[in-house]
Amino acid sequence: MNLMEIFLSELLGTAVLILLGTGVVANVALKGTKGNAGGTLMVNFGWGLGVFAGVYVAFKSGAHLNPAVTVGVAINNLMQGKHEFVPGVDINIGTIGLYILAQLLGAIIGAVVCWLAYKQHFDAEPEPANKLGVFSTGPAIRNTGWNLVTEIIATFVLVFVVILFAGTPSGLGPLAVALLVVGIGASLGGPTGYAINPARDLGPRIAHAFLPIKGKGSSDWSYSWIPVVGPLIGGAIAAVAAPLVSVWVK
Repeated sequence: MNLMEIFLSELLGTAVLILLGTGVVANVALKGTKGNAGGTLMVNFGWGLGVFAGVYVAFKSGAHLNPAVTVGVAINNLMQGKHEFVPGVDINIGTIGLYILAQLLGAIIGAVVCWLAYKQHFDAEPEPANKLGVFSTGPAIRNTGWNLVTEIIATFVLVFVVILFAGTPSGLGPLAVALLVVGIGASLGGPTGYAINPARDLGPRIAHAFLPIKGKGSSDWSYSWIPVVGPLIGGAIAAVAAPLVSVWVK
């Protein structure tokens, strides 16, 4: 693959993921939708199916769709003496940055398209918090340290299991990752809304800031670093831990 193919693969895959993920939140949270008040399990399954679709769209690039996964895969591969993301694409600062840039731009695009799909319901929704909640995560109880810990733990589970999937003789592929995301949401999503993906939170939050959303209120930038830093830390720890566990199990 060449770098343009990598960029487009990650951009389109992440855009599909975010469109479907933010779309299910909009369907549940915004006034007057057909899915209004559908509950957290509906949101969890919506995000899981968004991952399922996004992974298929971006399969050529490895379907990272997430800077924490990109960093985790890079660390894990280098620890095992592998120096490519996919054949022909070396692991270095430039390619890591390319993956992350594509994911961030894709997330912004997906969020904008979601807003277009739900434009009338955004206008009808009276609560600014519900509008922001479509785009980005926020804590149920705001505590910087513990919110960070939650995101680290949840992303550790995601990246740790995804890396172990790669060494497991299973044909489930994208479905396995989708079900993992549903499980993380149902189990660990309560405290912070489980960003587990810096692009998933930052890209739509940027879209929320510049879109002309009626009565949208603040984009809550004071919290925005937690769903970026926490997942990156969790992904890096998982990347180091996964090969050690693999050796121990063998």
